[in-house]
Amino acid sequence: MHVMGGGDVGGAKTQIMNTVTGLSRTNDVMLISFRAGPFADEARERGIDVRVIERHNPFCAARTMRDLVDEFKPDIIHCHGGRANLMGAMVRRSRHIPIITTVHSDYRLDYLGSPLKQHTLGTANAIALRFLDFYQPVADRMARTLIERGFDPERIVKIYNGMEFNRPEGEFDRAAYLRETYGAEIEEGDVLCGIAARLTAVKDIATTVRGFAEALKTAPQLRLFIAGDGEDADMLKKLCDQLGVRERVTFCGWVSPVMPFFRAMDINLLSSVSETFPYSILEGVCAGCATICSDVGGMPELIDTGENGYIFPVGDDKKLAEYMARLANDAALRHTFAEALYAKASRDFSKDKMCERQEANYRHVIARFHRPKDERESIVICGAYGRGNAGDDAILEAIVQEMRELDPLRTITVMSRRPRETRVVYRTNAVYTFNVFSVLRKFRRAALYINGGGSLMQDVTSTRSLWYYCYTLRAAKKRGCKVMMYGCGIGPINRAANRRMAAKTIDASVDRITLRDDNSRTLLSEMGVVHPDICVSADPTIILTPAPHEIVNLALEKCGIDPDGSYIGFGLRNWKGLDDALPEIAAAADYAYEKHGLTPVFVPIEFPSDLMPAERVGALLHCPWHAVRIRQPIETTIGILARMKTVVGIRLHSLMFSAGQGVPVVGMSYDIKVDGFLKYIGSRTCLQLSSVRADELCRLIDECVSGALDSEVHRTAEMLRDREQENVKGAAALLRLSGD
Repeated sequence: MHVMGGGDVGGAKTQIMNTVTGLSRTNDVMLISFRAGPFADEARERGIDVRVIERHNPFCAARTMRDLVDEFKPDIIHCHGGRANLMGAMVRRSRHIPIITTVHSDYRLDYLGSPLKQHTLGTANAIALRFLDFYQPVADRMARTLIERGFDPERIVKIYNGMEFNRPEGEFDRAAYLRETYGAEIEEGDVLCGIAARLTAVKDIATTVRGFAEALKTAPQLRLFIAGDGEDADMLKKLCDQLGVRERVTFCGWVSPVMPFFRAMDINLLSSVSETFPYSILEGVCAGCATICSDVGGMPELIDTGENGYIFPVGDDKKLAEYMARLANDAALRHTFAEALYAKASRDFSKDKMCERQEANYRHVIARFHRPKDERESIVICGAYGRGNAGDDAILEAIVQEMRELDPLRTITVMSRRPRETRVVYRTNAVYTFNVFSVLRKFRRAALYINGGGSLMQDVTSTRSLWYYCYTLRAAKKRGCKVMMYGCGIGPINRAANRRMAAKTIDASVDRITLRDDNSRTLLSEMGVVHPDICVSADPTIILTPAPHEIVNLALEKCGIDPDGSYIGFGLRNWKGLDDALPEIAAAADYAYEKHGLTPVFVPIEFPSDLMPAERVGALLHCPWHAVRIRQPIETTIGILARMKTVVGIRLHSLMFSAGQGVPVVGMSYDIKVDGFLKYIGSRTCLQLSSVRADELCRLIDECVSGALDSEVHRTAEMLRDREQENVKGAAALLRLSGD
């Protein structure tokens, strides 16, 4: 059952109509509209069972809707828009049916520029949203916004708009169309930019006008056509007069149908401050326009900047002008972008693809809603998370990814130092690591407790952390959880009392242990741990893939690094013995530049603390060098390291990320975990940090750069990926999802 206000326009109307007509091919669909009119009539003409409830009293409307629910007996109720959300919230109290709402736009900005509606209808919608079961944002960025506002990430499922991508056929005389429809005369060589949007504050068409005025200085052949109406029309016309571009701008008013408008354009523009996945962009793609849009909603998931279009920061008219002028002066680039974007959009964002995703979302939501409330179903993950260390963050991302693939219906809770950030980034529930009462409550509903990755069982950095992690193992086991130590390292545990306590706890409380190196297995054996099922696997991060090529390029450019350069990477950290090693590392970096033409790039794993040793080495260098000074997502960091010819690392995960991508590594070990990893992968390129010498470093760099190790390194990467599967198999066995 789909529920809507009935006055929906623009992208929301198109999305609802495409969804209900697509789903009706294989499902029984009823559409409830709270207003008679064109939308309800069109749906009825398309064969949809439409029921109109024209009641101004919300209690009467809700009563009528409940009667229709009892008549139709839907498996799920799907709401669209503020009034539908309010009715859904009222019906939910008395009917045991999952209610999902599609969040088509930012509900706080829906009535921007209209204070009365914002404080009445907008407030009612914001309240009603809190009483629904599941939320379906259109694009990932809207999902992030909802989580930041306190919505449960486990009750959010994404959807993307889709449409029929059929290229318009037949001859089209755009000059005649524009003359006859809008009274606009164009000349040979004019490049036409179009924007189709409501003339309201949230669409920020003033930025388009200012960008257009600036672009005219280097591309005087540009023309701008604005399709839409709204309260900002007079303001925008005055702005055109002030900037002296009025004669090059045509205000078209409300345009219907919109496809001929886009067929007439060369470039499709969008400058909104808030969107989800706007249909105006997809319609322009279908018509063959090149695309420039603001960085909103799901646009980064559709447009790969520099490959099939351009995305500019919201409100940045200067960057918009730069992109407009670039496309205006390069017809071949416009054609290339238009074709590439059409190929991607028609493949990934078609109407059929949208309906497939929608049905999959329904199955997921219905299964989650009807899961027995008293069932132990969740997974709790604990580790050194939420501290800004890219290695630990990568471990968490990998474990969450694997658990979701193993059983998408299970909820996940992460113990984190920054639970709010963890909820947003990983789309899981999260509790503060040391909020013991919250942690214990989570254990009571958990089927599996994962002591996740890294070297948690050690007392070099802190005895207190070792005791705490052991406490969580005992507490989880006592409360009925299966307990697993997942792709982890063990040690060093130096104090005899700590070794006895850790051994006793692990032996009594842990069901299965997967280890990332052989040294850890040896240490467990020496400690007398015999009862858990133990096997050697690999660090979970080995499954992560680098960010797309263009994303890595943009990240490098923002740090002032040429994406096409030749580089040697360094992953450094502050540690005892580093002071003596700094001149040796600097000498080796200078050597790599002089001998092999490799510019040093310092890639921080823990940001920003790893920049300090980078600066100290940089101060000793005689060659150019770079540092990644902007904190990057995990996949981008991996992508940057994958661009290196070789990587010299103290940080364990700088070595792991690189080796996993087939990049030769040179390790400078400060801890048995570094020795253990390099020994595990059969590497000969390892030095002790306390005895690093430039001549030995240079020799190892020569060996890595020569290509002699390439085949060995690629075999190592494959071996690590194969062995990592032992982690997942172990979790599946404990959750009884396999035959083990």
